[in-house]
Amino acid sequence: MRISIIAGARPNFMKIAPIIRAIANAQKNGDNINYRLIHTGQHYDHKMSATFFEELNIPSPDVNLECGGGTQAEQTAAILIAFEKELLENPADLVLVVGDVTSTMACAIVAKKLNTKVAHVEAGIRSFDLTMPEEINRMVTDSITDYFFTTSNHANSNLKNVGISKDRIFHVGNVMIDTLLVNLDRLKKPSFFDELSLQNGKYFVMTMHRPANVDEQQKLKEFISQITSNVQGLPIVFPMHPRTKKIFDNLKIVANNLHIVAPLGYLEFNYLVKNSFAVITDSGGITEETTVLGIPCMTLRDNTERPETIEEGTNELVGTNPQAIKAYLEKLFAGEWKKGTIPNLWDGRAAERIVKSILNLL
Repeated sequence: MRISIIAGARPNFMKIAPIIRAIANAQKNGDNINYRLIHTGQHYDHKMSATFFEELNIPSPDVNLECGGGTQAEQTAAILIAFEKELLENPADLVLVVGDVTSTMACAIVAKKLNTKVAHVEAGIRSFDLTMPEEINRMVTDSITDYFFTTSNHANSNLKNVGISKDRIFHVGNVMIDTLLVNLDRLKKPSFFDELSLQNGKYFVMTMHRPANVDEQQKLKEFISQITSNVQGLPIVFPMHPRTKKIFDNLKIVANNLHIVAPLGYLEFNYLVKNSFAVITDSGGITEETTVLGIPCMTLRDNTERPETIEEGTNELVGTNPQAIKAYLEKLFAGEWKKGTIPNLWDGRAAERIVKSILNLL
């Protein structure tokens, strides 16, 4: 059995690592399963790509399609062309895509047009916000997927509501959590941790990358002003992408407790999260990790495709009004933040279930 595994952007690498490990274990047990790892090159920055392969012990890709840069349309087109050539030259029994990035959607389209089965890991999650490029990627991918591997009952319901039959939906758990749990003992203290005199449980981690938050300069400035002035003087560590930093630098913000650092690798970033007091973010994946680590999380969005992190976990949806965050910070410092629980099957064995299902299917 031949599987083409697609990875293109930072979130993908954390999801494919445990799947590749589970395939290797299946091979040791004598199962007939082989894979070809295709890196589309969607993220071409070292910190966003190569570092993750090294840290997570992912084998070097069999091919890098080098489709980085350009607009979303240009990037989609480049991946469609390059992956079609790749799949024609190296046919597969199954193309496995993960998450919701452009590479996921584009490679799924190519596979189906070449009459190749598609499996989608992290299928069925929905924000129901069509202003998000990721939501469109999810909807298109799931509309042509053959086998759906899901993280939650919410995802299961979303798929069933659009007519997907139960026998094609496999509730396996969360491969992001597989990667987190297997690396907990390997987390690495960033070099700046001691330089900034950070203390465990006495600092915030902040990430912001969504255009609605960072491209509107006044909103970004107000967010940072509200956050820095309402954390009771605790340090805030903000790993900032160069694109966001260009906007930030124009704002001339001065806050003694705000520390801007370069983008971090997986092991350093999750060391920061694990040892923080709380996290403020507009990311989706981070809310899953904070839920498992038991770290309070505030999401600066009006919706989420991961409602289980709110209903069961430690996450709260603050919204996109900068004035709203003060009340959540007051709740946190008052010791009134919810404890949270870990969602079903977020136990570090999702990839095992995926590979077992694939072997049974094919």
